[in-house]
Amino acid sequence: MQSDNIVEISKLRFGYADRELLKGISLTIPRGKVVGIMGASGCGKSTLLRLIGGQLVPADGCVRVDGQVVHELSRVALYQLRRKMGMQFQMGGLFTDLSVFENIAFQMREHTDLPESMIRDLVLMKLAAVGLRGAAQLMPAELSGGMARRVGLARAIALDPMLIMYDEPFSGLDPISCNVIGNLIRRLNDALGATSIVVSYDAVESMKVIDYVYLISDGVVAAAGPTAEMRASEDPFVRQFLDGAPDGPVPFHYPHDPYPADLGLGL
Repeated sequence: MQSDNIVEISKLRFGYADRELLKGISLTIPRGKVVGIMGASGCGKSTLLRLIGGQLVPADGCVRVDGQVVHELSRVALYQLRRKMGMQFQMGGLFTDLSVFENIAFQMREHTDLPESMIRDLVLMKLAAVGLRGAAQLMPAELSGGMARRVGLARAIALDPMLIMYDEPFSGLDPISCNVIGNLIRRLNDALGATSIVVSYDAVESMKVIDYVYLISDGVVAAAGPTAEMRASEDPFVRQFLDGAPDGPVPFHYPHDPYPADLGLGL
């Protein structure tokens, strides 16, 4: 029987070198929803996406996607699962030597046996969905930041994935582009019957389109709930993050040794 949750993360632990980043985090992503994973820079949001996609292996705990434990899959099975996922990378991630059209067509040619005539129609449909059908023959270097993000979005939905992941989709964009990208995320998720994960530190833009919010701090889920409840929350952590307050539970400084020890004073 199919679970109501497309992603289930249980007691997940992961770290880099001697720093533990995720400290037993647990969360679920319901099918058909747009879920936001937010937190301060460096809290492990993008790392969580890499664990969902199988690029990283957890130190403990597990990630289930569509009922499968990701880190236990064979290479072939993992690649099959990834074909059901779409990813919009933080910096666009476009192939710089391929045109916009060829960037979208690439995975269709790699993973399907569709004739070129159908690939052409599908590519133009995906580009039309993000408002860039007229830019099909442009090269990535000719695109603005907002346009590159939209091409990345078109590529993410090229194979009609069941799960779409967005890594900082609003970063570095002007207000108009942010609004366009946000509306596209919501509209495409609903039109495709997909599930979307939006990783972001931009609470203002993210809260406009997501159904449910997870706030991460110090390697665990610090707060979670439907968007409306989170907006009304009086929890100090939630208020500091959503209001952008400088003072509160979230520390500004990265973990460090005492200042005198770094200076070699031995005090």
